[in-house]
Amino acid sequence: MTDRTREDTTRKLERAMGSLGTAAMARMDDQLPWFRALSAEDRSWVGLVAQAGIAAFVEWFQHAGEDRPTPSIEFFGTAPRELKRSISLQQTVDIVRVVVEVVEAQSDDLAAPGGEDQLQQAMLRYTRDVAFAAAHVYAREAEARGSWDSRLEALIVDALVRGEVDDGLHSWAAALGWTSSPVVVIAGHAPDDDPRAVIDGLRDKGRRIGMDLLAGVQADRLIVIVGGADSVQHAARQVVARFGPGPIVIGPEVPDLHAAARSARAALAGLKASAGWPDAPRPVHADDLLAERALDGDEDAREQLVDSVYLPLAGTPLLDTLATYLEQGTSLEATARLLFVHPNTVRYRLKKITELTGYQPTEGRSAFTLQVGLILGRLSEAAVTWRPLT
Repeated sequence: MTDRTREDTTRKLERAMGSLGTAAMARMDDQLPWFRALSAEDRSWVGLVAQAGIAAFVEWFQHAGEDRPTPSIEFFGTAPRELKRSISLQQTVDIVRVVVEVVEAQSDDLAAPGGEDQLQQAMLRYTRDVAFAAAHVYAREAEARGSWDSRLEALIVDALVRGEVDDGLHSWAAALGWTSSPVVVIAGHAPDDDPRAVIDGLRDKGRRIGMDLLAGVQADRLIVIVGGADSVQHAARQVVARFGPGPIVIGPEVPDLHAAARSARAALAGLKASAGWPDAPRPVHADDLLAERALDGDEDAREQLVDSVYLPLAGTPLLDTLATYLEQGTSLEATARLLFVHPNTVRYRLKKITELTGYQPTEGRSAFTLQVGLILGRLSEAAVTWRPLT
């Protein structure tokens, strides 16, 4: 009797599949705001998914008495990958719920006489197992997506570190949803924690504070790319706690990700040269390590020092005043005597040097940077005029 009832119910379900799908679409349009916001193409795909789900239920119900296990949601595979990414797990559950409500509303008409309870029990089992299957599929998709995102993130960080910036970099960043500017790169030593956990923690931090964060662990270095911060200081404050012990160096702010290779280069050069200034603040700006970077062979730092220190003073009395002042141990009186000028003249010239270079000769760190910039400028001039013997 039960098998005959199941067969009769199955035939009625098969005849009603088209109308059930139409009713499900109408109910979704009425109850689900996110569904109404979809494009016409995506709405059509959702309709096909709902129709396929109903067909899968009918096919399963026909053989459910044979202890056949409920299917997973292979029918969801009829949708394109883009739709799966735009519809969340909760929304998928909404679709299943609406379909169940539509079938339940018509269960008295759909079930053969005496088969109402059989149909309802089958629906409960089917929808429960499909919901679990949906959660499993989304978890698997999220894991695969996470692995792919991690590979893209590593590629972006590696490309910026190597200075290999091309259109592919923007494509990778767009795939990760990167839209922020300006950009700053921060480098330091990695903590002893698992690198994956460190990077995941930084990514979660970025989501919470509304900034884009990309990170990579290379050997013992942790490199963090921050986008959308209000200031360099703000960016640094958000990530400093994630680094291991030792110096942390902040690269210069740049307008976009394409220019971030310059910020990364400065930050990493500063990290390498930071041993030359053991008492540096943590974090320290890469530009505050220009002298150490230049002595360590960083060509960018050398050029920047020549441009900012030597060239603004070249051809003026300020250059001789600076050289004499530094050679005389920053003694105002000794400098004035050697230059045959009044000490007030020296004071005026030192003030002008500060205005032109941004470095104050009377301050220890600035005096050291000015000394290195002065030497590099002289060497660059000598290199232009020197001719090897032939």
